[in-house]
Amino acid sequence: MTHVGKCFCGAVELEADGAPEAMGYCHCSSCRSWSGGPVNAFSLWKPNAVRITAGAKHIASFQKTPLSQRQYCSKCGGHLLTNHPTFGLVDVFAATIPTLRFEPGVHVNYAETVLPMKDGLPKLKDFPAELGGSGEAVAE
Repeated sequence: MTHVGKCFCGAVELEADGAPEAMGYCHCSSCRSWSGGPVNAFSLWKPNAVRITAGAKHIASFQKTPLSQRQYCSKCGGHLLTNHPTFGLVDVFAATIPTLRFEPGVHVNYAETVLPMKDGLPKLKDFPAELGGSGEAVAE
């Protein structure tokens, strides 16, 4: 299945093929600040599964740390995706692709949460060990 998404104004369009590698929630202060919400819903994809199909000239980016290259529309400011080169994954914001059935499997950076969520999903202190984190679980 190909999922189609776009920025807030529709100037930039993207496609994501197949299924994401993982979906969940990030509670880190950077994601909260960037998203403007108390938690960020992510869907992680292999880079070759995601492509910009229209409006590439309107894409701007911001990189606060080596972990995240955040991309957004320069016309409307709508957030699109975040490249995570050290993880080899691309985070397409779940809200950007409305055809994706969001099925979260994990909470990451839960040690920084400002919105505790009791949903029975694993809560990781930071990142999974395979992505360079401690992999340590914390209590719900």
